[in-house]
Amino acid sequence: MSIGSESDLIAIKKVSEAVANTLRLMRDYAKPGMSTLELDEYGGKLLAEYGAKSAPNVTYGFPGHTCISVNREVAHGIPSESKILQNGDLVNIDVSAEIDGFFSDNGGSFILGEDINNLSKVVEASREILFKAIHQIKGGVRVSDIGKLIETEAKKRGLTVIKNLAGHGIGRSLHEEPHDILCYADNSNKTRFRKNSIVAIETFISTKATYAYENEDGWTMETKDGSYVAQHEHTIMVTDGVPVILTEANQIWN
Repeated sequence: MSIGSESDLIAIKKVSEAVANTLRLMRDYAKPGMSTLELDEYGGKLLAEYGAKSAPNVTYGFPGHTCISVNREVAHGIPSESKILQNGDLVNIDVSAEIDGFFSDNGGSFILGEDINNLSKVVEASREILFKAIHQIKGGVRVSDIGKLIETEAKKRGLTVIKNLAGHGIGRSLHEEPHDILCYADNSNKTRFRKNSIVAIETFISTKATYAYENEDGWTMETKDGSYVAQHEHTIMVTDGVPVILTEANQIWN
């Protein structure tokens, strides 16, 4: 989507505020002993208070309000009454929503309670690399150059990137062009970021895996080698200079 009017910008800011605050409050609400279903229902209530609808639910029929992935799950985790959060879990919450025909997407990984599995390194890398990548984006920059930056920064830290999950355009639907804002350099991709366009930038940083695989539930993506993966995501508006992070909402991902 490209912002073409002040009303477009107001609308995308409104839905971005809804997903950002929902994500922040869900993280604060998460506690050991809680099921991911309870956490998701809380998120659904928050979205409803904004007049927002779950984007994966209305777009793809996803069985939940939000995607909640735990430990070796990478993305698209289905909320479940039987999935109980534990101290030290690596938790990822991905919130995307629609209000009045406009969509926004926001995600983040965090360690619940104590870092008993020594995963702070990968969580911090995902968050820091995302912000470094975002601040290199402006109109005319090649999408593949941002992927190269993400992978290079991960390698500097002894980490890898997931190559089959990506950021994407967003705005009037959940997934729009450009569809493959990857975490590595795809030199065949000649696409460039366009000024005033809306995109969701994501990092998928792993302890050693490079691919995620769909499990038997048909939704959840996970690693096969026991690797952990941290993901962070912001919806931004591309400009000629510093991009506007629409989903920032004063979040601090520790």
